[in-house]
Amino acid sequence: MDPITAAILAGIAKLAEPAIRDAYDGLKGLIKRKFGADSAVVRATEDVEKKPESASRRETLREEAKAAKVESDPDLVKVANELLEKVKAAPGGQNLINQIVSGHHNFVTGTGDINVSGPIG
Repeated sequence: MDPITAAILAGIAKLAEPAIRDAYDGLKGLIKRKFGADSAVVRATEDVEKKPESASRRETLREEAKAAKVESDPDLVKVANELLEKVKAAPGGQNLINQIVSGHHNFVTGTGDINVSGPIG
């Protein structure tokens, strides 16, 4: 998963914390400036905000971020990494980030132990 999508998903989970909300709003604002307020990646972000537990909305965000090549923009990567650091520093933040796992077109989130079995690849 690219760092921008990871930061968006982690930030949404911690928006109640003012420092994280500010960093999240900064990242989202930068995405809007670079891609346009009506871009598919902004719409996908807003859809995830409305229903963050939706796997299909998370997948759409991942797809739109990949299509927009957000991970190739150094400004976005920098701001996303700053947001991820703020989330990590928040209570329970590191566990949240560790639980955002992507696989071959799959997202897995949860609490507690996650066991993965079966063939890889």
